[in-house]
Amino acid sequence: MAEPPLLSLRGVRVGFGAAPLFADVDLQLSRRDRACLVGRNGSGKSTLLKLIAGEIEADDGERFVQPGIRIAHLHQDPVFDPDESVAAFVAAGRHPRHAVDAMLAAVTLDGGRRMGSLSGGEGRRAAIARALVGEPDVLLLDEPTNHLDLAAIEWLERRLRAETAAVLTVSHDRTFLANSTGRICWLDRSRLRQHERGFAAFEAWSEAVLEAEAKELERLNVKIAEETRWLLRGITARRRRNQGRLRKLAEMRASRAALLAERGAVGKLEAEDGKVKSRLVIEAQSLSKAFAQGDDGELAIVRDFSTRILRGDRIGVIGPNGAGKTTLLRLLVGELKPDAGKVRVGKALRVAYFDQRREQLDPKETPWRTLCPQGGDSVMVQGRQRHVVGYLKDFLFTAEQAKSPIATLSGGERNRLLLAMILAQPADLLVLDEPTNDLDMDTLDLLQEMLADYGGTLLIVSHDRDFLDRTVSSTIAVEGGGEVVEYAGGYQDYLAQRKTAARPAAAPAKREGERRPAAARRRAATKLGYKDQRELDALPERMAALSGEIDRLEATLADPELYRRTPETFERNAAALQEKRHALAEAEERWLELEEKREALADGTRGS
Repeated sequence: MAEPPLLSLRGVRVGFGAAPLFADVDLQLSRRDRACLVGRNGSGKSTLLKLIAGEIEADDGERFVQPGIRIAHLHQDPVFDPDESVAAFVAAGRHPRHAVDAMLAAVTLDGGRRMGSLSGGEGRRAAIARALVGEPDVLLLDEPTNHLDLAAIEWLERRLRAETAAVLTVSHDRTFLANSTGRICWLDRSRLRQHERGFAAFEAWSEAVLEAEAKELERLNVKIAEETRWLLRGITARRRRNQGRLRKLAEMRASRAALLAERGAVGKLEAEDGKVKSRLVIEAQSLSKAFAQGDDGELAIVRDFSTRILRGDRIGVIGPNGAGKTTLLRLLVGELKPDAGKVRVGKALRVAYFDQRREQLDPKETPWRTLCPQGGDSVMVQGRQRHVVGYLKDFLFTAEQAKSPIATLSGGERNRLLLAMILAQPADLLVLDEPTNDLDMDTLDLLQEMLADYGGTLLIVSHDRDFLDRTVSSTIAVEGGGEVVEYAGGYQDYLAQRKTAARPAAAPAKREGERRPAAARRRAATKLGYKDQRELDALPERMAALSGEIDRLEATLADPELYRRTPETFERNAAALQEKRHALAEAEERWLELEEKREALADGTRGS
């Protein structure tokens, strides 16, 4: 039997006159609920959290809260007194010192420090501790992962899974939502839609809903609103196009893995031909850097790190806050001299920076003037002239917003504007420092598409695991203590390679100069093994069958009446569609892997 709700909303409306921010919202939160609240920037997610917390009142409808329950609300941009101690901020005048100390130990913060002395990540951990202390009954989290490093994000995931409170989370971090929530609340065009499955089902469900709406509108010959049109083209069509981009990314990762496997090639760059030299962006050899720490000796940031970055590479940089990611970037682009080793940067390299603090934006200026500082109404974007309003619409701005002061924009909108400004600059190398903060998922999809089409080189610092998996061809992990290692692939590839490296070797390594027996060499250079060949032969038929099942499910879900008629059938088919798409992607990836292996073995046989 389901538990009674701790809090419920019925027919709630918030807005201005005839244009509500949201209307007819019904929502219930019970103990142990794990719900995520998703939607585009500006759709009203933060406002809805404030309404649930009782910080604002609805224009219409009812809000019911069980007597005696405690609601904790983590705001997207917490306000604090910089002179207040961390312990006093976390206690908020309501909690005993022993509970505060235990929570501070969990988030590894010193309660005696002043709030004004904390970094962005430390300030976020303090705000999370304030929300969690005292075991609230309802926990409302607005972008909790902003400024957190991966270790802190994973700790928060584990903590939320163990919570008995009802939890409602707003976040752009897909992996975080998939790992910590089990129900979807989608705030879409003033309506709250709900789905009783985990976030992994969101894409299939949302696409099916939008496609059903589009077909119904077409039949009624109703003109589709501009926002709906963007949604359909910008989400559904783009995600299908991105399958090709993902295959291209897989090829880039394979090339990067081959380069990393031959570490000795870094030192041989001088001897390579002009074509390879022209592709060079950065070459680093045996870099080391440390900073003095008074009587405590030195803090090692980088120790004996080498890499070679070529034009078109997409490099992700990860690591704990304070480990030295920014220092490493400055070393690589030549802004900071290493203590040992050397860095060679490509000639006339043009670098564009995305600063997560958005200091490049003047709040008094407008987006139009920001992109056209010399006047006029056009902007050059990667060699092509674009009207400034048309270009801003690519980043989801309206014509009215183009002429409004930047000070009136939300945090996510400012991030989008800064991205528009950076991506319009002629640059060979883009350095993006936490570009995903405050962005909604639709904008993240848009950013991934633009970066996939960008012809230059990317260096991306991010704690968003899904974004890294979709974007980068290799990952540089700044582990702390001077340890810096590069791995081919995204975040999941990094985890897998670390686990493999940590396992004991199955057999002793071949000694230098030792040759394998001739029979072994012949076996290694002929053709695929029996099992692999059978799998490769069967995969085309399996992929065709999966494609047929996907087409059938898409046709079923296209019925606009299905959800109204039998929501259980709709949800079952939507989940099945997501599973089939995932299975097809895995089959395609496996086919590509086996085919490449077969071709490599065949080439080796011909060359022997």
